[in-house]
Amino acid sequence: MSLRFKAISDPDGSGSNSKEQKTDLGNGSEVAYVPRLLTSDESWKFFDYLNKEIPWTRPTIRVFGRSHVQPRDTCYVASEGLPELIYSGYQPHAYSWDDFPSLKDILDAVHKALPGSTFNSLLLNRYKGGNDYVGWHADDEKLYGPTPEIASVSFGCEREFLMKKKPNKSSQERRSDDEPVSKRLKKSSNPDHHSFTLKHGSLLVMRGYTQRDWLHSVPKRSKAEATRINLTFRYVP
Repeated sequence: MSLRFKAISDPDGSGSNSKEQKTDLGNGSEVAYVPRLLTSDESWKFFDYLNKEIPWTRPTIRVFGRSHVQPRDTCYVASEGLPELIYSGYQPHAYSWDDFPSLKDILDAVHKALPGSTFNSLLLNRYKGGNDYVGWHADDEKLYGPTPEIASVSFGCEREFLMKKKPNKSSQERRSDDEPVSKRLKKSSNPDHHSFTLKHGSLLVMRGYTQRDWLHSVPKRSKAEATRINLTFRYVP
């Protein structure tokens, strides 16, 4: 099944929804955000396809030496011949792009929005409610290289995407996965903390040394009752 789309440049005539918004994080790190990569109708068609057709799994992973069930569903797609992906002690099965033709349609939209990009692997995550989350981490696996470009496309329920600068080795910073939302939002004016609301059909891109110098998370949110599906496209040299 393949869902054809037309990438949009100005969905409502205002020039605001699709314009790339850049955030300079300093020291060669940057985040770019496009509030709407695809139209709302097209995005819902992709959401329904992904929710029903992707072989989602919820694996057991190891974090800080402890095993627990990953708090979200996942699936991995990669071009043939790439090194195996392993994270938190878990090695996902690598499906082929040909297994899910609609993923190639979304990839085409991302490549058009990011000229010169050549993504060849994809990690999908499904958050089935506000208790599903991803804790603070960086996508700094060696197979992606020192300055990976990571493109994230979101469908469904809006969720907060938080970023904070990695602490210096000499400092100790308490993990804040369970901090109240109000406390996290107060940090938004801090240049070492950033918050983005990832909308349905949006595109967020992390570039440069972002994975070396920054951590990101999608925290729990009690009011997020609906499902969110997120696709993170990466390039493996």
